[in-house]
Amino acid sequence: MTATVLVVDDDPVQRRLLDAMLKRFGYDVVVVEDGRAAVALVGAPEGERIDAIVLDLTMPGLDGMGVLANLRERGIEIPVIVQTANGSIETVVAAMRAGASDFVVKPVGAERLQVSLKNALKLGALEHELRHIKRRAANTLGFRDLATKSPDMARVVRLSERAAKSNIPILIEGESGVGKEVLARAIQGSSDRKGKPFVTVNCGAIPHNLVESILFGHEKGAFTGATERHLGKFVEANGGTLFLDEVGELPLDAQVKLLRAIQESEVDPVGGKKSVRVDIRIISATNKSLLDQVKRGEFREDLYYRLNVFPITLPPLRQRREDIADLARGFLARFAAEEGRKLSGISAEAVALIGSYDWPGNVRQLENAVFRAVVLADGDELGVAEFPQIAAQMEGFDVRIPPAPPPLARSEVSGEPPPRIIHMPVRDPNALELVAGSDMRKLDELEREIITFALAHYRGHMSEVSRKLGIGRSTLYRKLKDYGLIESEANADETDAA
Repeated sequence: MTATVLVVDDDPVQRRLLDAMLKRFGYDVVVVEDGRAAVALVGAPEGERIDAIVLDLTMPGLDGMGVLANLRERGIEIPVIVQTANGSIETVVAAMRAGASDFVVKPVGAERLQVSLKNALKLGALEHELRHIKRRAANTLGFRDLATKSPDMARVVRLSERAAKSNIPILIEGESGVGKEVLARAIQGSSDRKGKPFVTVNCGAIPHNLVESILFGHEKGAFTGATERHLGKFVEANGGTLFLDEVGELPLDAQVKLLRAIQESEVDPVGGKKSVRVDIRIISATNKSLLDQVKRGEFREDLYYRLNVFPITLPPLRQRREDIADLARGFLARFAAEEGRKLSGISAEAVALIGSYDWPGNVRQLENAVFRAVVLADGDELGVAEFPQIAAQMEGFDVRIPPAPPPLARSEVSGEPPPRIIHMPVRDPNALELVAGSDMRKLDELEREIITFALAHYRGHMSEVSRKLGIGRSTLYRKLKDYGLIESEANADETDAA
């Protein structure tokens, strides 16, 4: 779930120092000792999991500049932070021109490296999203844009790469929101139809009386309201790909005409006098079982076998949790740019939250959740507080929700007594006394009084108290228990969730 950083340095001491430092920051670390090993690793299938590179410029054999040149030649766009003992302007300029995203001088400080990595990962996610948008608009989206760390998704990509090399009809199956259209676009972008039209038809959204007109077109005056000629989706996709989304929603009479159009590679426009030849590739998608629909008589068996020549099943997001963090970072970069927000990333606790949630709405739900979080964000990164609807469904995560009325003596539902919280009187915070008699008050007493005031001021919202005091939630619970402000952590959780 965490980002993976590749360290490339010929000095074993530097490698050990960077390895320990980066692991302390919470990153996964891969270490190699020279440029050739780095190039080999990044070019291999396991290189897809590398999110950033810390690269030494001065190494025997293939040096850092050679690695940067190799990455650029192969179109590998991983953010690279270069480091060297020589911090001259000429070296910095040369490294930046070669494709480095940042530059640090040995020995690099922990804070400087952490900031540099955060910026590099943020920039890398934004550039990935921009490339994705541009290639999608140009119908040149490829499988590299679907970089994944999930073995299940990697198998889907390998299967799709084989299908892309031919004109075979493909049926993509998967739950709603898993990204079936994105996979279809990547298949086209990796085929000989790259850059050609990619026409999407949402079969479930077409009125039954207009299916034939929308798919195959109509002539002017063919029916009431046909004031001009319409080509139809098949003709619009000529030379490219026709993507039939939710194909199982087509009515049976339209399925007959669709079968003929696919078999004969020609369509008959409504009101037309002759057929129109088309050269298209058919990719269909469904979130239902077409075979079950065939058994129930809801889908034609002959059309099913015509479409289901090369089936591909996309796994739901809960089965590819390794990709959740990277997807969220990409969405964050895009929405932060669109909304003009300066957000550095997602906190480790928030990554753990979204990584453990099941996402019934899959990638689409994750995208919308990140969009909402960007709009809600108060700080410079997304935390658990920005995902309240997700955290409310997960155990072990603090949620910020409006306070409920004071509890009754006994619950009206269960009859059990409500959680017992020890309430402490709070003085005006402006009258905080630092001196008792002739001596300074103890630090523990002052801390206890500050926490007591914060609890009252923020109405017992533990997430808010923790954030405003600048301490971790577990630390706050421990101090509350030590100072006798709560009887147990469970009671605090119950009060906060109330």
